[in-house]
Amino acid sequence: MTLPDHLLAFLPCPTPERWLEQALQHPEELLIDHANCEKKAAATALNLMFRYIDKPDLLQKMSRLAREELRHFEQVTALMAKRGVIYRGLSASHYAQRLRSEVRTSEPGKLIDTLIVGAFIEARSCERFARLAPQLDVELADFYFSLLKSEARHYQDYLNLARQYADEDITPRIQTFAAAEQAAVHADDQVFRFHSGAVPA
Repeated sequence: MTLPDHLLAFLPCPTPERWLEQALQHPEELLIDHANCEKKAAATALNLMFRYIDKPDLLQKMSRLAREELRHFEQVTALMAKRGVIYRGLSASHYAQRLRSEVRTSEPGKLIDTLIVGAFIEARSCERFARLAPQLDVELADFYFSLLKSEARHYQDYLNLARQYADEDITPRIQTFAAAEQAAVHADDQVFRFHSGAVPA
């Protein structure tokens, strides 16, 4: 599946080749952290549902998104069990933290920024699945390709909700988070994770 042009245009840069090389060198960490990411994505959607109970469109889209992310978590952990990979705790990458440091603290800016961050996380996940899949074994490649459609929809859901609830043009906010996202993707990180930058040699 080819990624939509609008998704690729939304991201400020492609994933560096150095990260892709390291992903292939850390197959267990890739799967474990992928599972963690799906679980965190479901939690984010549920948190939004509890925080913004007055927004019907958000409630419906986040409910569906949470179910899909938990289903993906089940699929990843099933693949891990099949491959003898034990699910264990991993420290989080700094990627999401770097993005969320730009989120405003007062409403409605907090909601708008949180939704934009969600869009970037989902878009980057989609891009990395697409970049990784052709280099993986058939079973894992098929699984990653199967995730692209839902991940691309999640990115659009977040972005559309941000536009819907904003009382301003969100382009400047998107640009702010695009700069933070690019910095996070190119940052040197101490450990490899699904959303990390590359680890220095």
